This record gives sequence, C-alpha cells and structure tokens, in this order.
Amino acid sequence: MSVLFFHTMRYKADDPRNACNDRFVMSKGHAAPILYAAWAEAGFVKESELMNLRKLDCELEGHPTPKLEFVDVATGSLGQGLGASCGMAYTGKHFDKASYRVYCLLGDGECSEGAVWEAMAFASYYKLDNLVAILDVNRLGQSEAAPLQHDTDTYRKRCEAFGWNTYVVDGHDVEELCKALWQAQQVKGKPTAIVAKTFKGKGLNGIEDMDNWHGKPIPKDRVDALLEQLQGQIQSPNKVLSPELPQEDAEPVDHSAICLPSPPAYKLGDKVATRKAYGVALAKLGEASQRVVALDGDTKNSTFSEMFKKAHPNRYIECFIAEQNMVSVAIGCATRDRTVAFASTFAAFFSRAYDQIRMAAISQSNVNLAGSHCGVSIGEDGPSQMALEDLAMFRAIPTCTVFYPSDGVSTERAVELCANTKGICFIRTSRPETAVIYPPDEKFKIGHAKVVRQSDSDRVTVIGAGVTLHETLAAADQLASEGVNIRVIDPFTIKPLDGATIVSSARATGGRIITVEDHYKEGGLGEAVLAAVAGEPGIVVQSLSVSRVPQSGKPQELLDLFGISAKSIVTAVKGTFAN
Repeated sequence: MSVLFFHTMRYKADDPRNACNDRFVMSKGHAAPILYAAWAEAGFVKESELMNLRKLDCELEGHPTPKLEFVDVATGSLGQGLGASCGMAYTGKHFDKASYRVYCLLGDGECSEGAVWEAMAFASYYKLDNLVAILDVNRLGQSEAAPLQHDTDTYRKRCEAFGWNTYVVDGHDVEELCKALWQAQQVKGKPTAIVAKTFKGKGLNGIEDMDNWHGKPIPKDRVDALLEQLQGQIQSPNKVLSPELPQEDAEPVDHSAICLPSPPAYKLGDKVATRKAYGVALAKLGEASQRVVALDGDTKNSTFSEMFKKAHPNRYIECFIAEQNMVSVAIGCATRDRTVAFASTFAAFFSRAYDQIRMAAISQSNVNLAGSHCGVSIGEDGPSQMALEDLAMFRAIPTCTVFYPSDGVSTERAVELCANTKGICFIRTSRPETAVIYPPDEKFKIGHAKVVRQSDSDRVTVIGAGVTLHETLAAADQLASEGVNIRVIDPFTIKPLDGATIVSSARATGGRIITVEDHYKEGGLGEAVLAAVAGEPGIVVQSLSVSRVPQSGKPQELLDLFGISAKSIVTAVKGTFAN
C-alpha cells in the first residue's frame, strides 16, 4: 500500500474523484483500515478520524463504500473488485483514451471465487494493459488457510494461463514491489498480475502468520509493546510522503440530460416486441450522447443490443457468457459518471449476478440493466430461460427503479428515463410482439401509471404489465361486448408504483382489483399492489400469476395453462363481482 500510494500511483490527494487520477480498488474490503490509513497519510482523512473506525457517526465503515470520496465501488463481498476494475480500465483505455491506470488489490482467499477468473479472462481478452491486479498471498483465510497457502508458483501459472503478464515478489520488499510496478507500466497488450507473498501480521510477535486473527483488533494490553516494535523499524519517521500528480488528459463529464434525438416512430396498432424497442431506443440514445455505452453477455441478437453495436461499435462491450462479470464491468464503467452504462441479457440470467447487483446499490451505482425473455410468454425454450423471479429480485434492491413497459413507445421512453435516473434501473422486456397502444408523443414519468381503459361504469380494476396488459385489454373488449366494463391500468414502473392511481381506481370500481402477471406470485406485481393498498379499507386484491415451475409450450398455451390469459381474466372478473 505504501509503494502504491506514495511511489507508483498518480493522483491528487485533495481531490480523490478527479477524473485523471489513477484508480485503486480494495477488492479485499476487510482490509479497509489500511486503505483509510493510506488516505490519512496522504492528508485527505484526518488521522484522529481513524479512531472512530466502524462507529455509527463515522464514514470509515467496516468495509469501504463510496460514501468516501476515495472509494469508487463498495467491496467486501469478495471476488467482485477485479470485475469493476476491468470496467474502469476498459473505460480509461477505450472511452476516455486517458493515461490513468487501475490497481486492484485482491486477497488470496477470494481467488476461490469464480467471478475473479471471469474478470481475469475479460482483462486478458481485451488486452487491458492499464490494469494491475495485486494478489496478497498471505496464506490465511478467515477460518483456516487458503487452499493454495503460499504456493505462489501455482498462482503464477494460473495468472499466466489466463493471459496475464505475471510477477512473483516478496510483498514485504519495497524495492521488489517498486520494480514490478514499474515493469507493469512498460508492458503493452497484457494486464499485469503481481503475486505478492506476504505474512499476515508481519513483524508482530505472536501474531505473524498465525490463524484466528481475521478482523480482530490487537488486545489492549499488547498494543504499546507492538507499536514500539513497529516504530523501531521505521527508518525515516519524519519523511514527508506525497504522490505524483496525474496527467490532465481525461475530459470533464457533460452532465446534461440525455434525450432521444427523435420520438418513437411507431404508429398505433403496430406490432413490436419490447425487447426490440429496447435495442432501437438504445441505438438512438447512443446518437444523443457519447457517454452511452452498452454491454451484453452473448445474447445481443435476442436482447437487440446488437442494434447499438451496429450503430456504435466502439461503445459496445461484449462480455460473453459471464453475467456476474458483465454487471461488475458495467458498474466499473459507470464510476465517476464516465459513462451511462446499459447491460443486457435474459432477465433470468441476472439472478446469477444478484450479489453484484446488491453490491451495486451499496456502491451508489447508476448502472442500467435490461432483462429480456421474461415469463412463460417466451414459449418453447422452457423454464430455464423464463424470468419469473426478476421483479422480486429488483424490487428488493433499495436504490432500484423497476420499469415494465408494455409497448414500443413506453419502452423507448423507459430507456430514455433510465439514462437520466440516479441509482440502478431495471427494464423488463418481453419476447412476443405486442401492439403499440400509445402515440409517439405520450409522456411517461417514473411512478406514474397509465389508465388505458376506463368508463363511469367500471366494475373491476385490472392491472397488467407487458404481455398481460395486452391480455387484459383483450379481456376488456370481450367483457365490454357482454355489457361489462373494467378499468385497465398499465403501471409502467413497478417500483415506485403509482399507489394513488391504483387506490382511486379501486375506489371507483367497488374496491375490486385483479392483478395479472407473467411472474411468480412472490415478490411480483400482485404483492407490489397489495403493499400499495395496505391500510386502505374496503379494497380486495386478487392475484393471477404463474403458480409453479412451468414447462415448454406455445406462448398462448402457457398463458392459458397458468391462468394469466384473456380467457382467465374474463373468468376472474366475472367471479369477482358475482361474489
């Protein structure tokens, strides 16, 4: 840490988030105290504040978070720092075209995480020679030794096998570290890994290389003696340390709003899948701002992010089938507002990146995620491809806005809103083509639902989204032909949900609500509506949803089978007011 912060890295100590600074990611987030100590030595953190570590009113938390200006991404859920570092390095090399470098410190224990090796493969494939990963091989995990212990040769072979320029050093030897980090700067076309053999508690009698010291403070009765022992090893106690300043070659960010350069081109009644409308909108948004970038996990011909790639090939990142790393890379790309990042894959596959998404919220990330192929309406591909848990997943993320557009126009506006919304945004898109129901000039706002069908004699309020909104409209037509009117609501955003519109509509329809969703009951639209009307007397909610693990079949067959088609809605409506 001393070599990195006061010899190798170039940064402005009084301006940690300066765009030109070298980046540092403490992937082994439990080592936060040494990060805070480094910034205290640099003069940004008051030394006295270190004594408030982990206290309620102190921002020096147990693991680093971006509440601190010198932290770009939260770490501590191990294995994720390198992926985010890849996003920062890719952005520096290909988008900013700047000279800043990215350094990531990993623990040897977290190298058991598969996400580390997804990131290693990514960095090598894209020749991120501005990225350095330092593996702190101190042998010890939390509860016992790490699997390779001090076998630095095997670490070297693994890093080299993944295409990294690799050095093995004594992690306590300042000259060796200086040399390796200098050599890393000379290497072109490869990222560099520095495998540093270290001993936990080096130089501390009775602690060095001993088990069971993870996350534990030194006992008070031993502090003075150990401090005296350490201070006796300092050769130049009064030497002033100051980092080298960076090159001023990263452009300032343009924070102006990003707007679609033209309104949606669809006409009422046109048939378009919302997943395709996502691709159209993303490509258009790329025209409006150079900051917009897109990532995908080898599903671009299904999510339609390929339309962005075709229009803006230099701002598209193919992440291949490594969804955890894709999300981490997107988070890294979005740090310091350098880019407005959109990452897409099948919505079901975001479940394997849920921890990365959870950490993105702690990281205060503004990343945008688009999940296609939701629900049983995808049809024949079967349940492994059907997202039926995604609304529950994303609703549970504190900083997340959840969009569920139902036609081409609302999808384009959802993409536009995502680009200008703080926090994580998730867009749920569907595979089937559905009719355009909104004119191109329709206005959409987060948290504002659309009442798409209403009369003075509505008997029930029915809320559908995506495919089920169109099933609800078909049901409304059939019921109207039988003399029964229903009110139909398109929520547009599931979180925040427009509770006021839902409650007022329910009041106008005898307190009766039916929700219809291509999602499991748990955590979906129905439960969101139930939460919105909780405490409102006289309102009853009936939920139509997917009730079990589904199967392959034709989309309409599956909608019928699981009771979320127009036919089932008609039956439910009749049963509701009949009772």
